[in-house]
Amino acid sequence: MLGALDNLGDITTLGNKMAQFPLDPPLSKMLIVGEELGCSEEIMTVVSMLSVPSIFFRPKDRADESDAAREKFFVPESDHLTFLNVYQQWAHNGYSARWCGDHFVHQKSLKKVREVRGQLEEIMQQQRLQLNSIGTDWDVVRKAICAGYFHNASKLRGIGEYVNLRSRIPANLHPTSSLYGLGYTPDYVVYHEVMYTVKEYMQTVTAVDPYWLAELGPMFFSVKESSSDFHAKQRQEQEARRQMEYEQKLRDDLERQAKQEEAEALVRSGGQVVEVGKKRAPRDNLRKLKSSDATEQEQRPRGNGKASGPSAVGNDSDSDSAAAKRRRAAGRKPRVRSAWAAAG
Repeated sequence: MLGALDNLGDITTLGNKMAQFPLDPPLSKMLIVGEELGCSEEIMTVVSMLSVPSIFFRPKDRADESDAAREKFFVPESDHLTFLNVYQQWAHNGYSARWCGDHFVHQKSLKKVREVRGQLEEIMQQQRLQLNSIGTDWDVVRKAICAGYFHNASKLRGIGEYVNLRSRIPANLHPTSSLYGLGYTPDYVVYHEVMYTVKEYMQTVTAVDPYWLAELGPMFFSVKESSSDFHAKQRQEQEARRQMEYEQKLRDDLERQAKQEEAEALVRSGGQVVEVGKKRAPRDNLRKLKSSDATEQEQRPRGNGKASGPSAVGNDSDSDSAAAKRRRAAGRKPRVRSAWAAAG
Protein backbone atom coordinates (compact mmCIF):
# COMPACT_ATOMS: atom_id res chain seq x y z
CA MET A 1 0.00 0.00 0.00
CA LEU A 2 2.82 2.42 0.87
CA GLY A 3 5.12 1.01 -1.82
CA ALA A 4 7.38 -0.87 0.60
CA LEU A 5 6.59 -4.24 -1.08
CA ASP A 6 6.23 -5.22 -4.72
CA ASN A 7 3.56 -7.41 -6.30
CA LEU A 8 5.34 -10.59 -5.19
CA GLY A 9 5.76 -9.48 -1.59
CA ASP A 10 9.46 -8.67 -1.87
CA ILE A 11 10.78 -5.53 -0.24
CA THR A 12 11.40 -2.63 -2.62
CA THR A 13 14.09 0.04 -2.68
CA LEU A 14 11.65 2.38 -0.95
CA GLY A 15 10.92 -0.33 1.62
CA ASN A 16 14.64 -0.69 2.39
CA LYS A 17 14.88 3.05 3.02
CA MET A 18 11.79 3.01 5.23
CA ALA A 19 13.14 0.11 7.29
CA GLN A 20 16.14 2.18 8.39
CA PHE A 21 13.95 4.44 10.53
CA PRO A 22 12.62 3.30 13.95
CA LEU A 23 9.17 4.61 13.05
CA ASP A 24 5.78 3.42 11.91
CA PRO A 25 5.72 2.90 8.12
CA PRO A 26 3.52 5.97 7.40
CA LEU A 27 5.96 8.23 9.26
CA SER A 28 8.94 6.72 7.45
CA LYS A 29 7.17 7.26 4.13
CA MET A 30 6.54 10.90 5.09
CA LEU A 31 10.25 11.44 5.73
CA ILE A 32 11.36 9.96 2.42
CA VAL A 33 8.74 11.81 0.36
CA GLY A 34 9.53 14.99 2.28
CA GLU A 35 13.16 14.70 1.19
CA GLU A 36 12.03 14.22 -2.42
CA LEU A 37 9.75 17.28 -2.23
CA GLY A 38 12.42 19.43 -0.60
CA CYS A 39 10.93 19.74 2.90
CA SER A 40 12.75 17.10 4.95
CA GLU A 41 13.55 19.59 7.75
CA GLU A 42 9.87 20.38 8.28
CA ILE A 43 8.76 16.74 8.06
CA MET A 44 11.42 15.70 10.60
CA THR A 45 9.91 18.19 13.03
CA VAL A 46 6.35 17.00 12.38
CA VAL A 47 7.30 13.34 12.83
CA SER A 48 9.19 14.13 16.03
CA MET A 49 6.21 16.06 17.43
CA LEU A 50 4.01 13.01 16.81
CA SER A 51 6.35 10.90 18.97
CA VAL A 52 5.19 12.58 22.22
CA PRO A 53 1.68 12.20 23.66
CA SER A 54 0.89 15.88 24.22
CA ILE A 55 2.68 19.22 24.11
CA PHE A 56 -0.01 21.49 25.58
CA PHE A 57 -1.24 21.55 29.17
CA ARG A 58 -4.51 23.10 30.37
CA PRO A 59 -4.75 23.97 34.08
CA LYS A 60 -8.32 24.09 35.34
CA ASP A 61 -7.95 27.49 36.96
CA ARG A 62 -6.49 29.00 33.78
CA ALA A 63 -8.39 27.07 31.11
CA ASP A 64 -9.50 30.09 29.10
CA GLU A 65 -6.04 31.59 29.16
CA SER A 66 -4.43 28.35 28.02
CA ASP A 67 -7.00 27.92 25.23
CA ALA A 68 -6.28 31.43 24.00
CA ALA A 69 -2.53 30.77 24.05
CA ARG A 70 -3.02 27.57 22.12
CA GLU A 71 -5.13 29.21 19.42
CA LYS A 72 -2.26 31.57 18.64
CA PHE A 73 -0.37 28.64 17.13
CA PHE A 74 -3.26 27.30 15.05
CA VAL A 75 -2.73 26.78 11.33
CA PRO A 76 -6.27 26.43 9.92
CA GLU A 77 -5.30 23.83 7.29
CA SER A 78 -3.51 21.39 9.54
CA ASP A 79 -2.88 20.15 13.06
CA HIS A 80 0.46 18.83 11.82
CA LEU A 81 1.44 22.32 10.71
CA THR A 82 0.28 23.64 14.08
CA PHE A 83 2.82 21.33 15.74
CA LEU A 84 5.45 22.54 13.30
CA ASN A 85 4.62 26.14 14.15
CA VAL A 86 4.98 25.49 17.90
CA TYR A 87 8.42 23.90 17.52
CA GLN A 88 9.70 26.62 15.21
CA GLN A 89 8.53 29.35 17.62
CA TRP A 90 10.26 27.55 20.51
CA ALA A 91 13.49 27.24 18.50
CA HIS A 92 13.22 30.90 17.46
CA ASN A 93 13.09 31.84 21.18
CA GLY A 94 16.24 29.89 21.98
CA TYR A 95 14.50 26.74 23.28
CA SER A 96 13.49 28.78 26.34
CA ALA A 97 11.85 27.14 29.34
CA ARG A 98 10.17 30.42 30.24
CA TRP A 99 8.65 30.64 26.80
CA CYS A 100 7.11 27.19 27.31
CA GLY A 101 5.54 28.23 30.60
CA ASP A 102 4.10 31.43 29.15
CA HIS A 103 2.46 29.53 26.29
CA PHE A 104 1.25 26.51 28.30
CA VAL A 105 3.58 24.10 26.51
CA HIS A 106 5.29 21.15 28.18
CA GLN A 107 9.01 21.86 28.18
CA LYS A 108 9.89 18.18 28.77
CA SER A 109 7.83 17.16 25.76
CA LEU A 110 9.60 19.65 23.51
CA LYS A 111 12.98 18.50 24.80
CA LYS A 112 12.01 14.94 23.88
CA VAL A 113 10.95 16.16 20.45
CA ARG A 114 14.31 17.85 19.96
CA GLU A 115 16.13 14.65 20.96
CA VAL A 116 14.11 12.48 18.56
CA ARG A 117 14.63 14.99 15.78
CA GLY A 118 18.39 14.80 16.28
CA GLN A 119 18.30 11.00 15.99
CA LEU A 120 16.27 11.18 12.78
CA GLU A 121 18.71 13.70 11.36
CA GLU A 122 21.62 11.34 12.01
CA ILE A 123 19.82 8.46 10.29
CA MET A 124 19.05 10.61 7.26
CA GLN A 125 22.69 11.62 6.99
CA GLN A 126 23.75 7.97 7.24
CA GLN A 127 21.30 7.11 4.45
CA ARG A 128 22.62 10.05 2.41
CA LEU A 129 19.23 11.74 2.34
CA GLN A 130 19.34 15.48 1.87
CA LEU A 131 18.36 17.86 4.67
CA ASN A 132 16.40 20.59 2.92
CA SER A 133 13.80 23.19 3.87
CA ILE A 134 10.86 24.52 1.89
CA GLY A 135 10.58 27.72 3.90
CA THR A 136 7.02 28.99 4.22
CA ASP A 137 5.52 26.95 1.35
CA TRP A 138 3.64 24.66 3.69
CA ASP A 139 1.39 23.26 0.97
CA VAL A 140 4.33 21.07 -0.02
CA VAL A 141 4.58 19.89 3.59
CA ARG A 142 0.89 18.97 3.55
CA LYS A 143 1.44 16.91 0.41
CA ALA A 144 4.28 15.01 2.09
CA ILE A 145 1.96 14.34 5.06
CA CYS A 146 -0.68 13.08 2.62
CA ALA A 147 1.89 10.64 1.18
CA GLY A 148 2.10 8.88 4.52
CA TYR A 149 -1.59 8.96 5.48
CA PHE A 150 -3.59 8.80 2.25
CA HIS A 151 -5.07 5.52 3.48
CA ASN A 152 -6.66 7.52 6.34
CA ALA A 153 -8.46 9.93 4.01
CA SER A 154 -11.96 11.17 4.84
CA LYS A 155 -14.51 13.27 2.98
CA LEU A 156 -16.76 15.96 4.44
CA ARG A 157 -20.34 14.80 4.95
CA GLY A 158 -21.79 17.36 7.35
CA ILE A 159 -20.83 20.13 9.72
CA GLY A 160 -17.59 18.90 11.23
CA GLU A 161 -18.47 15.31 10.27
CA TYR A 162 -16.48 13.22 7.85
CA VAL A 163 -16.67 9.71 6.45
CA ASN A 164 -13.67 7.49 5.77
CA LEU A 165 -13.29 6.97 2.03
CA ARG A 166 -12.25 3.35 2.41
CA SER A 167 -14.19 1.97 5.38
CA ARG A 168 -17.17 4.37 5.10
CA ILE A 169 -17.03 4.79 8.89
CA PRO A 170 -18.07 8.28 10.05
CA ALA A 171 -15.73 10.35 12.20
CA ASN A 172 -15.70 13.86 13.60
CA LEU A 173 -13.19 16.61 14.11
CA HIS A 174 -11.95 16.71 17.70
CA PRO A 175 -12.76 19.94 19.56
CA THR A 176 -9.03 20.52 20.14
CA SER A 177 -8.27 20.41 16.40
CA SER A 178 -7.14 23.59 14.69
CA LEU A 179 -9.76 22.88 11.99
CA TYR A 180 -12.61 22.80 14.52
CA GLY A 181 -14.90 25.80 14.93
CA LEU A 182 -12.89 28.16 12.73
CA GLY A 183 -15.41 28.30 9.91
CA TYR A 184 -13.08 26.38 7.61
CA THR A 185 -14.02 22.79 6.89
CA PRO A 186 -12.05 21.33 3.96
CA ASP A 187 -13.67 18.73 1.74
CA TYR A 188 -10.89 16.17 2.17
CA VAL A 189 -8.61 15.48 5.13
CA VAL A 190 -6.18 12.84 6.35
CA TYR A 191 -5.69 12.01 10.02
CA HIS A 192 -3.05 10.44 12.22
CA GLU A 193 -5.36 8.29 14.33
CA VAL A 194 -8.94 7.87 15.56
CA MET A 195 -9.97 8.19 19.18
CA TYR A 196 -13.10 6.34 20.31
CA THR A 197 -15.14 7.98 23.10
CA VAL A 198 -18.80 8.89 22.80
CA LYS A 199 -18.07 9.49 19.11
CA GLU A 200 -15.28 8.59 16.77
CA TYR A 201 -12.90 11.55 16.69
CA MET A 202 -10.09 12.11 14.23
CA GLN A 203 -6.92 13.34 15.87
CA THR A 204 -4.14 15.36 14.22
CA VAL A 205 -5.92 16.24 10.98
CA THR A 206 -4.61 17.88 7.81
CA ALA A 207 -6.56 19.19 4.83
CA VAL A 208 -5.45 17.70 1.50
CA ASP A 209 -6.10 18.17 -2.18
CA PRO A 210 -8.13 15.33 -3.78
CA TYR A 211 -5.64 15.26 -6.65
CA TRP A 212 -2.93 14.39 -4.13
CA LEU A 213 -4.98 11.38 -3.05
CA ALA A 214 -5.33 10.22 -6.66
CA GLU A 215 -1.61 10.75 -7.28
CA LEU A 216 -0.27 9.19 -4.08
CA GLY A 217 -2.89 6.47 -3.58
CA PRO A 218 -4.07 5.46 -7.07
CA MET A 219 -4.97 1.98 -5.82
CA PHE A 220 -7.72 3.58 -3.69
CA PHE A 221 -8.68 6.91 -5.24
CA SER A 222 -9.26 8.54 -8.59
CA VAL A 223 -10.78 11.80 -9.80
CA LYS A 224 -13.55 12.08 -12.35
CA GLU A 225 -12.05 12.05 -15.78
CA SER A 226 -13.01 12.17 -19.44
CA SER A 227 -13.74 9.08 -21.52
CA SER A 228 -10.29 9.10 -23.14
CA ASP A 229 -8.61 9.41 -19.75
CA PHE A 230 -10.76 6.59 -18.42
CA HIS A 231 -9.77 4.25 -21.25
CA ALA A 232 -6.13 5.23 -20.84
CA LYS A 233 -6.34 4.37 -17.16
CA GLN A 234 -7.95 1.02 -18.01
CA ARG A 235 -5.07 0.24 -20.36
CA GLN A 236 -2.59 1.14 -17.65
CA GLU A 237 -4.36 -1.15 -15.19
CA GLN A 238 -4.37 -4.00 -17.72
CA GLU A 239 -0.68 -3.48 -18.40
CA ALA A 240 0.03 -3.52 -14.67
CA ARG A 241 -1.98 -6.74 -14.33
CA ARG A 242 -0.07 -8.38 -17.19
CA GLN A 243 3.20 -7.28 -15.64
CA MET A 244 2.15 -8.86 -12.34
CA GLU A 245 1.23 -12.14 -14.07
CA TYR A 246 4.52 -12.12 -15.99
CA GLU A 247 6.53 -11.64 -12.80
CA GLN A 248 4.66 -14.50 -11.13
CA LYS A 249 5.24 -16.79 -14.13
CA LEU A 250 8.93 -15.87 -14.16
CA ARG A 251 9.24 -16.77 -10.51
CA ASP A 252 7.47 -20.11 -11.07
CA ASP A 253 9.81 -20.92 -13.98
CA LEU A 254 12.86 -20.13 -11.88
CA GLU A 255 11.63 -22.37 -9.07
CA ARG A 256 10.91 -25.19 -11.55
CA GLN A 257 14.37 -24.84 -13.10
CA ALA A 258 16.01 -24.88 -9.69
CA LYS A 259 14.19 -28.10 -8.78
CA GLN A 260 15.22 -29.71 -12.08
CA GLU A 261 18.86 -28.77 -11.59
CA GLU A 262 18.73 -30.14 -8.06
CA ALA A 263 17.33 -33.45 -9.34
CA GLU A 264 20.02 -33.71 -12.04
CA ALA A 265 22.72 -33.01 -9.49
CA LEU A 266 21.30 -35.75 -7.28
CA VAL A 267 21.39 -38.25 -10.15
CA ARG A 268 24.99 -37.37 -10.99
CA SER A 269 25.99 -37.92 -7.38
CA GLY A 270 24.56 -41.47 -7.40
CA GLY A 271 21.28 -40.77 -5.73
CA GLN A 272 17.85 -41.77 -6.96
CA VAL A 273 15.01 -39.50 -7.97
CA VAL A 274 11.63 -41.09 -7.33
CA GLU A 275 8.41 -39.62 -8.62
CA VAL A 276 5.73 -38.77 -6.13
CA GLY A 277 3.38 -41.71 -5.52
CA LYS A 278 5.88 -44.38 -6.63
CA LYS A 279 7.73 -46.64 -4.24
CA ARG A 280 11.47 -47.01 -4.42
CA ALA A 281 12.70 -50.53 -5.21
CA PRO A 282 14.39 -52.11 -2.20
CA ARG A 283 18.12 -52.61 -2.48
CA ASP A 284 17.80 -56.36 -1.76
CA ASN A 285 15.54 -56.76 -4.78
CA LEU A 286 18.03 -54.88 -6.91
CA ARG A 287 20.84 -57.19 -5.78
CA LYS A 288 18.67 -60.25 -6.58
CA LEU A 289 18.00 -58.93 -10.05
CA LYS A 290 21.70 -58.38 -10.67
CA SER A 291 22.63 -61.94 -9.42
CA SER A 292 19.93 -63.59 -11.56
CA ASP A 293 21.22 -61.76 -14.63
CA ALA A 294 24.75 -63.00 -13.89
CA THR A 295 23.55 -66.65 -13.43
CA GLU A 296 21.63 -66.57 -16.67
CA GLN A 297 24.69 -65.31 -18.48
CA GLU A 298 26.84 -68.13 -17.07
CA GLN A 299 24.32 -70.82 -18.16
CA ARG A 300 24.41 -69.81 -21.78
CA PRO A 301 26.26 -72.40 -24.11
CA ARG A 302 29.78 -71.42 -24.92
CA GLY A 303 31.73 -72.22 -28.14
CA ASN A 304 34.98 -74.27 -28.55
CA GLY A 305 37.02 -71.16 -28.72
CA LYS A 306 37.49 -71.30 -32.48
CA ALA A 307 36.49 -68.56 -34.70
CA SER A 308 33.04 -69.09 -36.15
CA GLY A 309 33.05 -66.57 -38.94
CA PRO A 310 32.78 -67.62 -42.57
CA SER A 311 36.44 -66.88 -43.27
CA ALA A 312 37.55 -69.17 -40.41
CA VAL A 313 35.39 -72.08 -41.63
CA GLY A 314 36.72 -71.73 -45.11
CA ASN A 315 40.33 -71.89 -43.96
CA ASP A 316 39.73 -75.13 -41.96
CA SER A 317 38.03 -76.89 -44.85
CA ASP A 318 40.78 -75.88 -47.22
CA SER A 319 43.49 -77.21 -44.94
CA ASP A 320 41.56 -80.52 -44.44
CA SER A 321 41.14 -81.12 -48.20
CA ALA A 322 44.84 -80.44 -48.86
CA ALA A 323 45.88 -83.03 -46.28
CA ALA A 324 43.49 -85.61 -47.78
CA LYS A 325 44.91 -85.06 -51.22
CA ARG A 326 48.43 -85.61 -49.97
CA ARG A 327 47.42 -88.87 -48.25
CA ARG A 328 45.71 -90.15 -51.40
CA ALA A 329 48.67 -89.18 -53.51
CA ALA A 330 51.08 -91.05 -51.22
CA GLY A 331 49.03 -94.28 -51.26
CA ARG A 332 48.29 -94.41 -54.98
CA LYS A 333 50.64 -96.44 -57.17
CA PRO A 334 51.23 -95.45 -60.75
CA ARG A 335 49.69 -97.75 -63.27
CA VAL A 336 52.59 -99.14 -65.52
CA ARG A 337 51.91 -101.28 -68.39
CA SER A 338 54.06 -104.37 -68.32
CA ALA A 339 56.48 -105.00 -71.07
CA TRP A 340 54.86 -108.24 -71.75
CA ALA A 341 51.54 -106.66 -72.33
CA ALA A 342 53.10 -104.12 -74.58
CA ALA A 343 54.89 -106.74 -76.53
CA GLY A 344 51.81 -108.86 -77.00
